[in-house]
Amino acid sequence: MAQSSETTDWVSRFADDVIEESERRAPGKPVVVASGLSPSGPIHLGNLREVMTPHLVADEIRRRGYQVRHLISWDDYDRYRKVPAGIAGVDESWAEHIGKPLTSVPAPKGSAFPNWAEHFKSAMVEALAELGVEFDGISQTAQYTSGVYREQILHAMKHRGDIDAILDQYRTKKAPGKKPQQKAVDEAELEAEEGSGAAAEDDGSSGSAGYFPYKPYCGECGKDLTTVTSYDDDTTELSYTCTACGFGETVRLSEFNRGKLVWKVDWPMRWAYEGVIFEPSGVDHSSPGSSFQVGGQIVGIFEGKQPIGPMYAFVGISGMAKMSSSRGGVPTPGDALKIMEPQLLRWLYARRRPNQSFKIAFDQEIQRLYDEWDKLAGKVAGGTSQAIGTGGGSALPGDVAAYTRAVGTAAGELPKTPRPLPYRTLASVADITAGHQDQALRILSELDPANPITDLADARPRYDKAEAWINTYVPADQRTIVREEPDAELLKSLDEEGRESLRLLVDGLADNWSLDGLTHLVYGVPKVRAGFSADATAKELPPEIKTAQRTFFALLYHLLVGRDTGPRLPTLLLAVGQERVRALLGE
Repeated sequence: MAQSSETTDWVSRFADDVIEESERRAPGKPVVVASGLSPSGPIHLGNLREVMTPHLVADEIRRRGYQVRHLISWDDYDRYRKVPAGIAGVDESWAEHIGKPLTSVPAPKGSAFPNWAEHFKSAMVEALAELGVEFDGISQTAQYTSGVYREQILHAMKHRGDIDAILDQYRTKKAPGKKPQQKAVDEAELEAEEGSGAAAEDDGSSGSAGYFPYKPYCGECGKDLTTVTSYDDDTTELSYTCTACGFGETVRLSEFNRGKLVWKVDWPMRWAYEGVIFEPSGVDHSSPGSSFQVGGQIVGIFEGKQPIGPMYAFVGISGMAKMSSSRGGVPTPGDALKIMEPQLLRWLYARRRPNQSFKIAFDQEIQRLYDEWDKLAGKVAGGTSQAIGTGGGSALPGDVAAYTRAVGTAAGELPKTPRPLPYRTLASVADITAGHQDQALRILSELDPANPITDLADARPRYDKAEAWINTYVPADQRTIVREEPDAELLKSLDEEGRESLRLLVDGLADNWSLDGLTHLVYGVPKVRAGFSADATAKELPPEIKTAQRTFFALLYHLLVGRDTGPRLPTLLLAVGQERVRALLGE
């Protein structure tokens, strides 16, 4: 029974629809959801939405006690279309393999894997394991070359006229005109989905011999630059020639396993073969005349039905306009998991509906995202999630649902950091200590003297993620280097107010040596200097106190790290240590 839309999230609503549809189409059988990935290059964070959308729905269905299969079709029998830029161990000599199946292309130099497809597939498999994604992988190379789809291929060839008639409805149609700015957005999204490998597939060859929805790979050069010249339905004899090398042969399609259906026929064939109930599609597959729309008609030829299929929107990266796997340096799920825990990455996909675009932060924004995540975790742990609309301390049901889906699956909770200290604090500590773990532990143990961290393992893996972010994505000129010697010239130039402010800070260090204590101290010094209590709230203070605080903070940063800004001052002071702070502040 469907739940109220006011109290459910997008995942639950899709799960309702999928269960209902599955019971109508295949009662008593496992619910089938699907994803398709082409390992044509690095499988990036845009492609991850192809997996996370059905994963979240499948997991919700499992939580309700149903059996579910999440299929991931590895489109490793797709043609190698171009040499991606920026891939280590790959040069222009790989261009000679264009047109071959991805599993027939050599892996990059130095790879431990047997071919191009396996090399890029392996990184995604590893990331999905860390993300807690349970799936059944299907290699399309294995399916086609073992003859699994033989009957479907023969059926498609027998009904090639019907397929051609459906495709012909769209061949001359043009999409409605778009405003320039909308066109630019669409181009960015299309480029983001390039990694699927399907966008550039043709819909079959039409020549003097007619239309054929099947492409053989050449028996001589191994490429798909072939043209079917004749086919006999009774004998299944198929003749083709290769435009790349000139080779030609006649084969019996009832025994031949070196070729595949063209994409716009292959995809609906698989829907019918696997009984797929739910499969999302990227924007490149959802426009007028594209593969999802056309597939909805072609699937009937295979006596199947089109799955429920939401279109998913663009996933961006903070600081990058768009993603494309044809360009070097495009972040992958593995890259993201080096700097963030899997729970946070899952949350980013769970909290947005598939048709909503969002960005994944590799810049300073990651600290704000973690703050938001920790705040939500606190609300959920505090049991405030049931109070809807009763003030700033409560979490809405949709937020709680996204949190729950992020921290675990139907199989259980994902491994987590025992003491999840603020990410920005851990990043500052990693920045200042520059890899010295004993120093990092000293600082972390002093953050909360009443409940000290005694083992760095308690702060892991979050500490390691923050350290990786600092070392990988923070420019060298933004790294924190503590001064070796006091800035004698600056100290000498200070007026009475500046000197008195430093004295108040230094005098309070010993009694306030914790993260909370130092926070109270550094914010309190300008208040006391102005004649107010250190405990005075913002409402009790005149606006100029904020200006005085900013001036004081800038002075401390200059004296400690020689810059106007840096890590949060309480963390910085703890990192530098009492003795060194006193020395650098002129004591």
